Amino acid sequence: MSEPLKVWEERDGQLLRLRLARPKANIVDAAMIAALAEAFAGAGGEAARKAVLLDHEGPHFSFGASVEEHLPGQCAEMLAGLHALIRRMLDCPLPILVAIRGQCLGGGLEVAAAGDLLFAAPDARLGQPEMQLAVFAPAGSCLLPEKVGPGRAFDMLVSGRSLSGEEAAAAGLVQEVAEDPEAAALAWFDRHLAPKSAAALRYAVQAARMQTVERIKEKLERVERLYLDGLMSTHDAVEGLRAFLEKRPAQWENR
Repeated sequence: MSEPLKVWEERDGQLLRLRLARPKANIVDAAMIAALAEAFAGAGGEAARKAVLLDHEGPHFSFGASVEEHLPGQCAEMLAGLHALIRRMLDCPLPILVAIRGQCLGGGLEVAAAGDLLFAAPDARLGQPEMQLAVFAPAGSCLLPEKVGPGRAFDMLVSGRSLSGEEAAAAGLVQEVAEDPEAAALAWFDRHLAPKSAAALRYAVQAARMQTVERIKEKLERVERLYLDGLMSTHDAVEGLRAFLEKRPAQWENR
């Protein structure tokens, strides 16, 4: 199997490029999580580097996390890895730009929302559809209220509906809507980050994120326990996941 992530530098080493490289689904599985975690661990290692741009191969950013890895016996390890990645992104000393086309769902949106500025195509679809499988989005429950406010986040997380790129921009989740979101992100970098001091940017990033990061980290630990100790002890959570994998309607017992 090919490597899940492509990594390279642009703009004379000022911009680190990361590209999800398992289209069309770009599933956020253990291999993808590990590759992203390694890339972000080293993102701040070059003094002249000023930003990270995360995008994707294929028509879709990501269909989400691996459903198989959400089943009992695997979900604790999967959540630990994904949430460690989210924390690493939150601690990244560089601005993280994200370019999105097509579907950006579930764990894919959680990864995207851990970035700072999202650029999306008008017809992109951003959502947390986990509730359709009788589970919820732990990281999304922590990240989205910070991005769009508690009311809009509640709507997305509880309904499981997706927003278009235009709707996501109106909600404050997306910075800019563009037919070519990669080009829009690069243009934003060239205009707003490339002329700046890399040293000053790192302090500005830390200052701008400080309280938000503290709130997300504190809540993420509690929400992870709620998921593992509460939700995964219910019949319907396991039934929803298995029904999806077996391609059959779920039989809810409301317990």
